[in-house]
Order: sequence, then C-alpha cells, then structure tokens
Amino acid sequence: MGEERVQRERMEYDTVIVGGGPSGLAAAIRLKQLAAAADRELGVCDVEKGSEVGAHILSGAVFEPRALNELIPDWREQGAPLVTPAAEDRFLLLTATRALRLPTPPQMANHGNYIISLGNLCRWLAQQAEGLGVEIYPGFAAAEILYDASGRVIGVATGDMGIGRDGEPTDRYQPGVELIGQQTLFAEGCRGSLTKTLEQRFRLRDGIDPQTYAIGIKELWEIAPDRHQPGLVIHTIG
Repeated sequence: MGEERVQRERMEYDTVIVGGGPSGLAAAIRLKQLAAAADRELGVCDVEKGSEVGAHILSGAVFEPRALNELIPDWREQGAPLVTPAAEDRFLLLTATRALRLPTPPQMANHGNYIISLGNLCRWLAQQAEGLGVEIYPGFAAAEILYDASGRVIGVATGDMGIGRDGEPTDRYQPGVELIGQQTLFAEGCRGSLTKTLEQRFRLRDGIDPQTYAIGIKELWEIAPDRHQPGLVIHTIG
C-alpha cells in the first residue's frame, strides 16, 4: 500500500465532496456562494462515480421548489428544467378489476410543485456549480477514505484503473488520485459504501434507531398522446 501511495497524484482543495447528487451539488453551490459573499477564494471539488452527473439518479420526481428558491432564486431565468407544474392530484384505490377515486390526503397534494426528471435537474445543478468554479469529476468513484496520523479524515482517494482479472496492473494501469480537503463532505446517499465505514469507525449510529428501508420499483410507461395529461399526478394504493 505504501508503494501504491507514492504513485498517486495528490490534489488539494478547501472542500472535497463525494457524490454528485442533489445534496452534494447544492452544498458545492452554497459553499461557492458564501465564499463569493465573503470575497474569499475557496477550492471545491466534487467526485461522482457515474459516467456523467445524473447517470445514477434514476428517480423521476414531484419536486417542491422551496429549497431551490433559496439556493438559486432566479432559477427560472437560469433555465432550470422545471417546466411542468403539478396541476392535479388523483388518489386511487386499485382493486383486481377497477380503480376507486378517493379524496387526496393533504400531504399528497402537490399544488406549487413540479413534475421533473431528477437526473436532468442534477445535470443543470452541475452546470451552475461549474459556473461558480466548482471542479466536478464524473466517472471517478471515491474508493478509499484518507486519514492522518491522528485519525482525522483528510480526504479520499479514487480507485485505480486498469487492473486485470488477476488483480495485477495491465498496460492501461492508472493509479487513483488523492483528493485532500480541509473538509470532506460525504453526500453518497443513504447506503453509501464509504459512509458505512465512517459509521463503524466513529460509531456514528450508536444509540440511534436503525434506519428503515422500503423497496422501490420504477417503471417507465409510454402513454398514448391522446391520454397524456401534462401536470396530472396519480397516487395509487392497493
């Protein structure tokens, strides 16, 4: 491992962010906004394991824009991909043969929200972040957390490229890169592989109720044009 570290390129930033999803990109943008307001230079980089930002964001979404209003108040003028307002909610109980219309529960009402592609929103957020000077590296998965002698997190390293099936370097071998930050922000999602090691090392979940999960299944439906109603949100149970 020591010999491998010698071969790594080292890049230093004020803040290193792991994950190019909505939270990581929003954090990068906010950091740059605060730095500009304080007339400070702040080096921020974001590594994203997907081949491009948004590649691993599978969810469609009904999006509440309150946080975006706070982060980028002029998002409409900046071309954010929020173009379909949620116009109507329908709440249906499905039986084996029919659908029964029920009153829509208040927490499922989407007045003021938008129907969006979350992947497209992340791509747009990445453009906004890069416009502020954030360095974004898609296709580079953070594979290892780096610690100093005292055990403090000092950054991450990306994985080596060009390793053969036998575990040995091939002629296309490229060592990973060490990304060193004064602060490292992990925005991997609820089951991030590096985050899980942090939870174990620093006992972050001691005394905390276990997380609960549900299985979500996404389907993409092609709707006949004469049946398509932009802005219609259908909730079903049963």
